[in-house]
Amino acid sequence: MTALIIENVGKKYGTLETVCDVSLNVAAGERIALLGHNGAGKTTLMRMILGLTSISSGQIKVLGSTPGSRTARTAIGFLPENVAFHGSLSGREQLHHFARLKSAPLKQADDLLERVGLDHAADRKIRTYSKGMRQRVGLAQALLGKPKLALLDEPTSGLDPISRHEFYDIVDELANNGTAVLLSSHALTELETRTERIAIMSKGVLVANDSLQNLRQGALMPIRVNVTVDSDAVDRVAAETGGTRMNGRSVMLTCLQDEKVPLLGQITGFGDVIKDIDVNPASLEDLYRHYSTMGDK
Repeated sequence: MTALIIENVGKKYGTLETVCDVSLNVAAGERIALLGHNGAGKTTLMRMILGLTSISSGQIKVLGSTPGSRTARTAIGFLPENVAFHGSLSGREQLHHFARLKSAPLKQADDLLERVGLDHAADRKIRTYSKGMRQRVGLAQALLGKPKLALLDEPTSGLDPISRHEFYDIVDELANNGTAVLLSSHALTELETRTERIAIMSKGVLVANDSLQNLRQGALMPIRVNVTVDSDAVDRVAAETGGTRMNGRSVMLTCLQDEKVPLLGQITGFGDVIKDIDVNPASLEDLYRHYSTMGDK
């Protein structure tokens, strides 16, 4: 089932077009990273999905319903970039309030506080919480009611490395249980192994929408191969492979995707003088820079 359908959507404010002809689908259980610079149109697109901003052209369907409708609101769990809660309420009181608004059991709210690691502070006032703790409250409220579509805008902001890892474990659980996840983040490195598809917006236009592997192939960006060699053979390996000697025991080479296997075969053909091979394809940061600047070339 397709949880979210975006077809040729645009948004204009007078003559200013902030989103231009964007089409993007998110299936049940799929995790998609939505990337883009500040002002690229990501937040506007999310607000249109939520029904908070009107659509100038095209259409959006959330589980077959119009954004802002009761069905769509019930289906969506949303975590905004900057969460704001009532400081005089405890974490438990605040989440119980959201549970009542979503007609979710209060026990689910308590269970979620434990799941996001706030059971020890559930009865403390939110004004005593750190930014990371408030972000966890925001994540818990987004999960109330077991949403069919989760919109997460900069969800790991303020979280320490361990908490970030735990957050993505929760995202994996959501997807495994059939929730469609659309996640916007500037923390590119942590998204590489945690999403099935990467969507990149630039100046309101969707400039890329594919798996990380396909984006790498499409970008034709070089793969860097670092070879560790016996010191007495490093010059020979560098000369025969066309690589660059980096130091006493290292040779750096580059190749395209379809050249990788033949190159690795050539390297291993040197036998025992090869001590290690480190293959580094283009990172998500490299790809983001490549695709987001394509329109400027």
